[in-house]
Amino acid sequence: MTIFARANDYVVLTHDLDFSAILAATHGDKPSVVQIRADDISPGAIGKPVIDALSQMAGELYRGALLTVDPRRTRLRVLPLRNPDRFPP
Repeated sequence: MTIFARANDYVVLTHDLDFSAILAATHGDKPSVVQIRADDISPGAIGKPVIDALSQMAGELYRGALLTVDPRRTRLRVLPLRNPDRFPP
């Protein structure tokens, strides 16, 4: 799925942690991944935070990012993922 998403410039929306693990292991710069971290993933519970995050972070997602959304906060990491201790700026 990540190959298809990358080839078609799609964003992967998931509740699965495997996509972020793949990005970290491969240092991939695409596709962007929106990872939902919540116990209740019903649209009524998580829909507004996801829509708000997508609207606010659209540019970063276009360029390549890992966006983690939970009901209380949103976290963005620009791709490729780097360990700041091993790869200083």
